[in-house]
This record gives sequence, C-alpha cells and structure tokens, in this order.
Amino acid sequence: MPDKDPTPRRRIWPLRIWDWFWSPTGVISAGFLLIAGFLGGIIFWGGFHWSLELTNTEEFCTSCHTMETNLAEYRETIHYNNHSGVRAICSDCHVPHEWQYKMKAKIMAVKDVYHEVLGTISTPEKYEERRLEMAAAVWKKMKASDSRECRNCHAFEYMDFTIQETRAAENHQRALDENMTCIDCHQGIAHDLAPGYLEEYQHVVDELAGAGALSQDETDLASVRTYLDSTGN
Repeated sequence: MPDKDPTPRRRIWPLRIWDWFWSPTGVISAGFLLIAGFLGGIIFWGGFHWSLELTNTEEFCTSCHTMETNLAEYRETIHYNNHSGVRAICSDCHVPHEWQYKMKAKIMAVKDVYHEVLGTISTPEKYEERRLEMAAAVWKKMKASDSRECRNCHAFEYMDFTIQETRAAENHQRALDENMTCIDCHQGIAHDLAPGYLEEYQHVVDELAGAGALSQDETDLASVRTYLDSTGN
C-alpha cells in the first residue's frame, strides 16, 4: 500500500475562520469574547447616548444655581412662550446638532462645572460683572459659525418675506444681500444685554477678522447699527 501522506490536508478558509472563532483563548472562546464585546459596545453606546441627551434637557441645563438668572430672562422671550407653542430650549441655541461640534461643545462645557464650583457668578453682582464677558464668548462662537444653531430653525432661503412684517422682511433681505448672520442683529434675543454690548460685539468681529475667520463684508457693522437704531435697541 502507498505511504500515507504525512502532510495534513488544510481545511478551507471558512472552516478555519469558524474554528478560530470558537477556539478557546485561556478560559473562554474568541467567539464569546467578540459577541460579549459587541453586546457590551451596544450597552455602552446606549448609555452614552442617553447621558448625552440627558445633558441636553432644559431641566439639566438650568439645574445649577447660577443659571437662575438665565432661566428667568429666557422665560420672558418669544423662544419660551409664543403663539405657535414651538419652543427653543437651552441646548437648541447652545449645543450644535452635528456630532463633531456637539462633542466639542460638551467637552468645553466642563468649564461651566468648574466655575459653578468656584462660585464665579454665584451672586447677582458677580453675574452682572461678567455678563458682557459671557455674552461675548457666545457671540464669538456664533459669529464664527455663521449662527449655526440659529439656522437649525431659521434659514434665509426658506423665509417668505411676503408674509413677514415689512420691517422684518426688509432687514432680512438686507442681511441676505450683505452676507450678515443672525447674531449680527439679534444679540439680545434670549438674554438681557449689558451696557456697551454693541462696542463689545464690534470687538468680537474685529478679533475674528484679525484671525482671518471673517471676510471683509462681514466685518462692516454699519448695517447692524442702522438696524439697531431703527428698532430702538
């Protein structure tokens, strides 16, 4: 009889993968590890997403003592109470919808916890002292992003100027023609404005222009001043 071939026949690759998948590694199989890892990943992602959404709620945003002033001012605005019943809460204006920008905003929000612990704005006097500084930080972010969060609900291209009030339609058309953005005219849309706010806003625009974040058209606030003068702001 012919000699038996001493070289073992190699199994086809699907079977080899199957064997590897269920072969023990130490105490448990690689397959069990992968399945457990997959299920653990789902649980982790679900918990992470739930936590992320929890921090976007109005109740969470206003749970700190230092947010009581913000909350009181916001409740007096059209974003809180209006004829349509459609509300914009804190996260709608301050947290981006896009994932990469949202995560950056959440990381940056750690500083709010830090200042809450320090009591940086824990009294009305401290709050008023820093009101303009805090507002400028928000204006800078919104100006640089072309009022990204505003445009989640408001977009020039979807506005019907024919059914807007005449003054609103004219100013929105001018804003569209002159490449302006929402925050150029609506700095006090949700919170009270501090004295000297317009000069501080000009400083924000100049700073962004110096950093190359804005075009020349966007650095001209003459139209903003005209608008604010016409509305009595």
